[in-house]
Amino acid sequence: MNILPANLRFGAGLSPKRLEDQRLLTGQGHFIDDKPEDGALWLHVLRSPHAHAKITGVNVEAAKAMPGVQAIITGADLVADDVGTLPTLNIFKRPDGSEMKFPPRRLLAHEAVRYAGEGVAAIIATSRAAAQLAAEAVEVDYDVLPAVVDPSAAIADGAPAVWPEAPDNIAASMSYGDAAKIEAIFASAKHTVSLDIVSESLVPSAMEPRSTIAEVDKKTGRLTVHVQSQTPMATRDIIADAILKRPKDSIRLVVGDIGGGFGQKTSLYPEDGIVAYAAVKLGKKIRWRGDRTDDFVGGTHGRDLTSTAELALDAKGRIQAYRVKSLGGTGAYLSGTGVIIPLVLGPFVQTSVYDVPQVHYEIKAVMTNTAPVGAYRGAGRPEAVFIMERLMDAAARQIGMDPRAIRKVNYIKPTQFPYTNAVGQVYDSGAFAHMLERASELSDWDGFAARKKAAKKRGMLYGRGLTSYIEWTGGRNHSEKVTLTATANGRVILYSGTMAMGQGLQTAYSQMVATSLGIDINQIDVKQGDTDTALGFGSVGSRSLFVGGTAAVVSTQDLIKKAREKASNMMEAAVEDIEYVDGFLTVVGTDKRVSLFEIAKAEGGAGLSVESTGEVDAPSWPNGTHICEVEIDPETGTTTVVRYTTVDDVGVAVNPMLVAGQIHGGVAQGIGQALFENVHYDDDGQLITATYQDYCIPRAGDLPWMNVTLDGSAPCVTNPIGAKGCGESGAIGGPPCVVNGVLDALAPYGVTQMNTPLSPIKVWEAIRSAKAA
Repeated sequence: MNILPANLRFGAGLSPKRLEDQRLLTGQGHFIDDKPEDGALWLHVLRSPHAHAKITGVNVEAAKAMPGVQAIITGADLVADDVGTLPTLNIFKRPDGSEMKFPPRRLLAHEAVRYAGEGVAAIIATSRAAAQLAAEAVEVDYDVLPAVVDPSAAIADGAPAVWPEAPDNIAASMSYGDAAKIEAIFASAKHTVSLDIVSESLVPSAMEPRSTIAEVDKKTGRLTVHVQSQTPMATRDIIADAILKRPKDSIRLVVGDIGGGFGQKTSLYPEDGIVAYAAVKLGKKIRWRGDRTDDFVGGTHGRDLTSTAELALDAKGRIQAYRVKSLGGTGAYLSGTGVIIPLVLGPFVQTSVYDVPQVHYEIKAVMTNTAPVGAYRGAGRPEAVFIMERLMDAAARQIGMDPRAIRKVNYIKPTQFPYTNAVGQVYDSGAFAHMLERASELSDWDGFAARKKAAKKRGMLYGRGLTSYIEWTGGRNHSEKVTLTATANGRVILYSGTMAMGQGLQTAYSQMVATSLGIDINQIDVKQGDTDTALGFGSVGSRSLFVGGTAAVVSTQDLIKKAREKASNMMEAAVEDIEYVDGFLTVVGTDKRVSLFEIAKAEGGAGLSVESTGEVDAPSWPNGTHICEVEIDPETGTTTVVRYTTVDDVGVAVNPMLVAGQIHGGVAQGIGQALFENVHYDDDGQLITATYQDYCIPRAGDLPWMNVTLDGSAPCVTNPIGAKGCGESGAIGGPPCVVNGVLDALAPYGVTQMNTPLSPIKVWEAIRSAKAA
């Protein structure tokens, strides 16, 4: 694919101020909960207090009689009305080769509940308070059953079955590579290293909890649903095809501003479907707003991967073989991406930036009586890179190599591109050793010893962590559709199916369109989130810029081409004699010209418009090196990340300021995973960490100043703008970097392995145990 020149053809390298911020920071954002009530009825979801139970009866009569209550919906009502279930990707097999086995996920539980927090009834009333009060009067009879919350325990003999059709709790499995060949390599290897590693379950913590409004137009019968979704078109299609079973064009889905998504808001939730159903059933405007605990117990969680991983290496530290056995927790139900994350997305990047000749992976997707697991920033890639980077440090320590040296020995070399990894994924470009060298220099690698000595004088432990990472972005949908319209009043409107949720897409798209057309950035309007006008796949897997941005650039060329054709008629000249420059079309060699907006005016009210499709050849592979330094107080076990340096290869950075912001945010979440965050269920399946009083996320004061450097020396060659995805990179490189730093600091005590989060009590106990030993 030909890459467009990295000059200002599409604004690459510019960093205009974010256009979104003025309205967002002055309270003018368009969030769902800001919408006026306008007589809407409120819906409240009554949730199961049990992790696993049969529902033997639901009595709603007393609740129906309470003030303000308009209706109560149960799972039985939905079954009677033939309301569908949420879809999942049913393309895998179980270990014995049989079809996947998993329970259907209904909008409300019917006959059984499978995790604490699953909805069992929806109460609709004239106020939110009235609906919540009436919920307390709903009587649900439960026959409580044993629960299992840990994937390892779930596959043990005699474990409670989440779904009777899968008595071993394995929904699906995948394997890669030749087990016998790998075993032979390990048997003769000079060095082997093994670790048991857990990527704990996490709660995606967006600023805005989920909420939904739905209303049927009384004249047309058309349903409008306001919801938070990173993929508006797909979400509308699920409501139409799977839930309500009505024509797609009878539903308009509208997404306004989203206060953070992180992958958690990629699809439809039961609450969204219930609100849409209730609006149709009652012919009323219905709204629901979750509180933070609703998101904790009812939203999808992320990560939850338990692995045993091993490397076989030769005498010089070169990797000869790599094998991993993993259990990926899915929760009680399979979200749309719940199985593909551990079975496919993780293995795609499992070998990371290293030339690994032989692998064997065995992964089982295991059901537990917990909230469903879904996409969360990185979705499978952070878990995979975490395993490899922990092994690389462990191998370096065991062999006696410098952590940089062992990585350099194993990096894929620039001459090997395009490089096909052990599971058939093709890396198009990269300069991995170069990233390490730059990061080492920028982090002042040689000054570490002095900083460690100074910390020791203060009674502190000091360590350094290093991570190289790679990321697979864009998914398997390699195209995006946009509409670009020039209007008579001097505006250019881009309608895109991608979805802003904090990345700065309005700014990035505006600068690309404005620069390509040669007009002022303030003349551009970006419209997203309305399925009546914005076609396209959406924003997942860091695809918005390199796929959606490609479509935006293509649309400007299509608009110019159409404008030249129109101008040739208006000025009675051949199309090839029409030149477009900075918003004007001129007959070459004359003073005859017409503006783009004059042509739009001549077209009438619709203006001058094109529908365009941007195509990329393949996913992109952003990568880089992170280096951090941590300080630990041995008296309290408190870890502080004091320095953090990254060099990130994002290909052509269209807006470096926005990219740096994405990396900052990802690193912050990576530090959260490494040190603070952990979803914890007790043995009965009760979520102990259901609020921020018990679930700790990092605050600004917990984060260091980050030295972020973007390196575009190896642009992507699979898309015309040369860009690579960047939204998830920080969350992939961050966790192993910090953990490696902590274990480096604890090395004098002989502590070589700890599972995250590395909380103060966990670190303190490790130090105390090491001293006692």
